[in-house]
Amino acid sequence: MLWQTLSSVRDIGRLHDIASVLVRHGFGDLVRRVGLANALERAGHALHWRAAGEYAQLSPPARVRHAFEELGPSFVKLGQMLATRVDLLEPEWIAEFSKLQDHAPAVPYGKILEQLIEDLGAPPEVVFAEFDPEPIAAASIAQVYGARTHEGDDVILKVRRPGIRPIIEADLRLMARIAQVIESESPELRAFRPQQVVRRFARTLRNELDFVSECRNASRIAASFDGWRDEEADRAAAGATATAEIGPIIVIPRVYWTWCTERLCVQQRIDGIAGRQVGMLDPAGFDRRLLARRGARAILKMILEDGFFHADPHQGNVFYLPGDRIAFIDFGMVGRLNARHREQLTELMFGLVRQDPERAVEVLLDWGEAGVVDEDGLLTDVEAFADQYRGVPLRQLQVGAMLGDVLALLRRHRISLPADLSLLVKAFISLEGMGRELDPDFDMASEALPVLEKLLAERYSGTAMLERGWRSARQALALAAGLPEDLSRLLRVARRGRLEFHVDLVQLRRFGNQLDQAINRLVVGLVIAALIIGSSIVMTVSGGPTLFGLPIFGLAGFVGAVAGSLWLFASLWKSSRRDRDADD
Repeated sequence: MLWQTLSSVRDIGRLHDIASVLVRHGFGDLVRRVGLANALERAGHALHWRAAGEYAQLSPPARVRHAFEELGPSFVKLGQMLATRVDLLEPEWIAEFSKLQDHAPAVPYGKILEQLIEDLGAPPEVVFAEFDPEPIAAASIAQVYGARTHEGDDVILKVRRPGIRPIIEADLRLMARIAQVIESESPELRAFRPQQVVRRFARTLRNELDFVSECRNASRIAASFDGWRDEEADRAAAGATATAEIGPIIVIPRVYWTWCTERLCVQQRIDGIAGRQVGMLDPAGFDRRLLARRGARAILKMILEDGFFHADPHQGNVFYLPGDRIAFIDFGMVGRLNARHREQLTELMFGLVRQDPERAVEVLLDWGEAGVVDEDGLLTDVEAFADQYRGVPLRQLQVGAMLGDVLALLRRHRISLPADLSLLVKAFISLEGMGRELDPDFDMASEALPVLEKLLAERYSGTAMLERGWRSARQALALAAGLPEDLSRLLRVARRGRLEFHVDLVQLRRFGNQLDQAINRLVVGLVIAALIIGSSIVMTVSGGPTLFGLPIFGLAGFVGAVAGSLWLFASLWKSSRRDRDADD
């Protein structure tokens, strides 16, 4: 199966590595079921089917995490992306994938230097007043170096690892093929939409490889916070520190576009207390309560007002600066929400914080790409969910926990969210966790309510409703104006007998493949029968070359018939074994 999808042999070596790691971590059955074993056998690569004992005692999520770590950057990134799919995976899988760390041994500076000279146009020691060849950090895709410009600005250079793109492109090709086979051959895994997940992941990873895209993301978010102040959050926190003379409340590193390329990103260096070092905030005089509220309002602004948000606001991407300011870094992964989804999100969150769960679930079901749903069972679960939170005081309401319960409900009914919305939910849950770590009394619902009320008031204002009505009227008029032409074109095509309907049925395609296999076997059987009959006739004819006293052409025919018979029996045996595995 998988072999037929391989367009060339260039990925066979990597395919062998992937299959070997999966077998070693106890996933040999998966390797057989998706056809990896057959593909490698036909290419002349043998697999060792003994799993390593050290992984036998681990849970399946832990074994998958270890396998991803061993397989390298593409699979580490895939696991990190899967950690955001809280709508698809159970909490134990999310917890394991969240442990994946993007660390790697540093590439020697000599290999980095040649690429740096190409991108900068000169050695970094010449371009910058100071440059430290020792990397600050090393990840699977990039390494980070420190430098100082001739103007005295401290900057960081994020350099893509040499030769990483061909490896990742090969992995993406193999992931796409494996996902295609899994979706067509495994009904129980089809609900997880593996092809859709891989397509989304490939798009995200290619964007991460392009550092110009990351720089554009940072510049866009920086522009949205230019001059932004959250006076309500400042007033809510006692002893708020004035920041006008220090700088903006939300700091986004400045991008130095002069030196930015697809493989190099030069940004302002952020020096502050890292998000993981919460214990250092009190001795340094920070207002942790104010930090929690400012961070929450900033993320809510990005999500609800801008529709363009930092999709990975974990502690490693946050710094706390003097004046109770907050800096966000690493904009390789961002989420986007169109206007309609922002309006629905506002309705969702308003339903959660106003303890109207039916309203929230209605929005989620509208988002979900549902197949066949047990409506009675779904209605029962929704009512139970509503009863669980009805009457809970606002201060005791944990929005992240509510979202988690809603997502568990969707998972039970095989309803998945679009990718950007699942990113948003994961970011929102992470945000609430960070807020409570800063301030145990942090109340996300109370922080979100004023923003939501403001947005809803703007949405239903006379001006906004008039604009929506005028927009709908224009669309209706455009549709009505084009309707006669569309009907005329449809009728013209129908009269010419060229009206076609395209239906793509996965099971029908599978049946066609099985029919092709059966026909091929029948043809081979006929050829074998012809060889036997022809060789028998040749054996009775005297004259011609002989071998061991037998006519050589007749003997060759019998040898070919035996070889074809062995191939046919082996094919039938493998087919029956696959059918037994499928039945099991």
